Amino acid sequence: MTKIRAAITAIHGYVPEYVLTNAELETMVDTTDEWITTRTGIKERRILKGEGKGTSVMGAEAVKGLLEKRGISPDDVDLLICSTVTPDMKFPATANLISHKVGIKNAFSFDTNAACSGFIYSLVTAAQYVESGRYKKVVVVGADKMSSIVDYTDRQTCVIFGDGAAAVLLEPTTEEVGVMDHIFQSDGCGHVHLHMKAGGSAYPPTHENIDAREHYVYQEGQVVYKFAVKNMADVAAEIIQRNQIATEDVAWLVPHQANLRIIEATARRSGVPMEKVMINIQKFGNTTNATIPLCLWEWENQLKRGDNVILAAFGGGFTWGSILLKWAY
Repeated sequence: MTKIRAAITAIHGYVPEYVLTNAELETMVDTTDEWITTRTGIKERRILKGEGKGTSVMGAEAVKGLLEKRGISPDDVDLLICSTVTPDMKFPATANLISHKVGIKNAFSFDTNAACSGFIYSLVTAAQYVESGRYKKVVVVGADKMSSIVDYTDRQTCVIFGDGAAAVLLEPTTEEVGVMDHIFQSDGCGHVHLHMKAGGSAYPPTHENIDAREHYVYQEGQVVYKFAVKNMADVAAEIIQRNQIATEDVAWLVPHQANLRIIEATARRSGVPMEKVMINIQKFGNTTNATIPLCLWEWENQLKRGDNVILAAFGGGFTWGSILLKWAY
């Protein structure tokens, strides 16, 4: 029986217009452009401005562009998955809101949350629906409005994050392209080092935890850095070795854009030269679920059919993983 694979057939991204530069951050917190650039590689990031504008606004723009690029109607979509840590609301799902904004009515939709690994987790989840043979057009959105949960008095975290969204369309194929393999892992011990403490069922909103600024991202930078360097780098190298791909046959490594030093360490461990590594952290910062698809969107014109593309991510929880993707167009 011929195997059905899930192939990316279109991709589109969206970033807000407002650019928050390191120079502007210097006026907000005790930091400098040199300090930020040296430690993170980030020069600027995009911020979504406007009252009542949440993650779904950016996700919808990415999906609209995606459907237009592929030349299909919202009615053609079977399923939409949105991976985010900054949903517009606790419920309904941001995926529902994106579908409503775009006019997708013949599909079901839901959110996933695996922190910065969420997009690759969602991509494989979506691929299972396509590979089942039942669904023909599945949209995966990676989107976050990180500015909504960043404490702009905390110089350790506020310099890192930005806002953005990107979406991919998965369709079935019987050719040797698409999502070929994946390795995913998680370890809940990491929750103490990277989390947003309040706002969930364990610590519902109170005056006390709001005053204590517990509704913002908390990160122990050094601990997270060590875990990320080891695990994201190891899993990227593992998937290359498991599939017996020679280093020179890797067309692109697409790492989660958390920190330039983590990206460089992942490239070294994988044996992939830096000229084959997609990097846009300098202008977008860490957009959490949007980093990997935003890279694919920016490099789309350089991707060729059959290219071996390695996706790798690490996120809070801890979660991490890698995907071997053969580019389909």
